[in-house]
Amino acid sequence: MHSPISSWAKADQPREKLLTLGAKALADAELLAIFLRVGVKGKSAITLAQELLDQFGGLPRLLNYPPKDLIRIHGMGLAKWSQIQAAYELVKRSLEKELTENSVLSSPLQVREFLQAKFGRLPHEVFVCLHLDSCCRLIECQELFRGSITQTAVYPREILKEAISRNASALIVAHNHPSGNPDPSDADKELTKILIKALELVDIPLLDHLIISNSGFFSFSDKGLI
Repeated sequence: MHSPISSWAKADQPREKLLTLGAKALADAELLAIFLRVGVKGKSAITLAQELLDQFGGLPRLLNYPPKDLIRIHGMGLAKWSQIQAAYELVKRSLEKELTENSVLSSPLQVREFLQAKFGRLPHEVFVCLHLDSCCRLIECQELFRGSITQTAVYPREILKEAISRNASALIVAHNHPSGNPDPSDADKELTKILIKALELVDIPLLDHLIISNSGFFSFSDKGLI
């Protein structure tokens, strides 16, 4: 489908599909094409979008690719990259805002979607704390530790200090697995036990430890480990 999108039947054009069927009806390439707006000579915006997705291995990797390299690709540019990144940031901020207004216990899936969007596809490990108030609403999502592609050094003392300084009434901790496998390691399991005991000393319950990857989630709470 290399002809200009404007020459396609209305029902096949991404913007028309978006209006009539909603965003969920569009493929990744169609959504990306809306931001690209136009293709390049001999390629429609959808063809260009699909080639970009194939080249980078999917939308998540494309979104996290360094801008200085991405804008060198024919058909891309700083304006297009900026539009895509702005939309991505709006999604993350919207999810975070909703968590500050409603109890995380009423929307566990939203918590996971927020964490997935925020750092689930990073090429290195990060460890974050979700500090919650007495109504289990989000006070702050704080990145505390950053590591390599395989591991992160985590210090329970720092976690306690930061939770107390924010007057947190409860805590959710999370980290990502860049390998794509969300299953916990023995070190993850041991860390969770240590955190539970340490937080109990200051009367701050650990509600969950989530492991995020590009292929899914692991919840210690769901598995009865907390």
